Amino acid sequence: MKSENPFVKNQDVTLSIDGMTSEGQGVAHLDGVAFFVPETVPGETVVAHIIKVEKRFCIAKKTALLTPSPARETPRCEAYSVCGGCTMQHMTYAEQLLQKQGFVRDALERLGGFRGVEVLPALGMDEPWRYRNKGSFPFGTVDGAAAFGFYAPRSHRLIPLFDCPIQSERVMATARAIAAWANKNRIPVYDETTGRGTLRACMVRETTEGKRMAVVVTHGKLPHEAELVSALRSVDSLYHNRNDKDTNVLLGESFRLLSGTPTLTEEQDGLLFAVSPQSFLQVNPAQTRVLYRTALEFLQPQPNETVVDLYCGIGTISLQIAKRAGRVIGVECVPEAIEDAKANAVRNSVGNAEFLCELSENALPKLLEGGVRPDAIVLDPPRKGCEPAVLNAIAKSGAPRVVYVSCNPATLARDLKLLCDQGYALARVRPVDMFPQTHHVETAALMTRNR
Repeated sequence: MKSENPFVKNQDVTLSIDGMTSEGQGVAHLDGVAFFVPETVPGETVVAHIIKVEKRFCIAKKTALLTPSPARETPRCEAYSVCGGCTMQHMTYAEQLLQKQGFVRDALERLGGFRGVEVLPALGMDEPWRYRNKGSFPFGTVDGAAAFGFYAPRSHRLIPLFDCPIQSERVMATARAIAAWANKNRIPVYDETTGRGTLRACMVRETTEGKRMAVVVTHGKLPHEAELVSALRSVDSLYHNRNDKDTNVLLGESFRLLSGTPTLTEEQDGLLFAVSPQSFLQVNPAQTRVLYRTALEFLQPQPNETVVDLYCGIGTISLQIAKRAGRVIGVECVPEAIEDAKANAVRNSVGNAEFLCELSENALPKLLEGGVRPDAIVLDPPRKGCEPAVLNAIAKSGAPRVVYVSCNPATLARDLKLLCDQGYALARVRPVDMFPQTHHVETAALMTRNR
């Protein structure tokens, strides 16, 4: 260990928390060393036990709270300290929104090099609990019984759950019914270390209408199928998924409908979308509407305009834009998503939207070569952000307006900087809290072309 850090493992220190990381950990500084302390709030004074020492920072665990923040809250979840799914239940919701606004501002300034950019207040929920309409739960053996839950941070150690206060109550009740079926019929849980056992996981969705879909994932054949169908007779769509691979991926490729309808229908701002087990939809329908309305407010599509939607998925944003624009071209590299997008356009009688199955970095240059001149571009890439080729093509298009929807402030800042280097200016930024009680935040950013 080099001398830059004078602290040692297992040492106790008194710290004043002066900030927060984008992962929801409190930050303190002492003798030139940064300390990262989970479950603390800026403004608090704590005693912390050092559990890891690096050259310029330490990771510590709060052992005593000397001066609590007025923003401190008692977590609702009994598994909060060990689960790792939520990182901000220990603070009031108003404080969470302030911190998430800060996460976005900090990323833009520190990683993007932006100065003096106004980040609008984060748009939150009236009731930031029970908002998740989808749960994916691995199974494990706990005290000799099948149990579901989430993994502890950076591990595959199962934290068993009976309830989760950010999940729909009906989603949790369905997961409990699957666990009861497994225990009643003595179905062994799959052990990834030995490759033995049967029950791997379950996935449960609920639509805004209250319809439910459940998927039971097994290694090998599904035992006691009739008993499962009987136990979940109130579920509207029940699937078996077989995953025999040695993998951490939840779902395998093989789906079989056991009972009910093949798909459910989800409504979103007047549009209807078919939902299958493989469909990607945001898990917070109320805040999805807020996010998409914010993107449309920034985009301002006009009846005579052509809009390109990159990373369009099943067309959720594309079809909203199509109600206002003259022509919409959606681009997505997942064939199943494109087929769903086309079907959703037909389902909603949208005739001015077309969908291309191709990588965005390939599709946009081809559209430009074919004479398409987009008046606006919207993109909602995965957490890793965009390939540079996509940003280069956006710049080459000369689109006057670009709306970037992001779930990762770090990659958002990086990509916006590249667009600014190629002739765009950052005009508006608005965080949207899609995932209350966690450190995750969605952001909509408007870029305008410099004249």
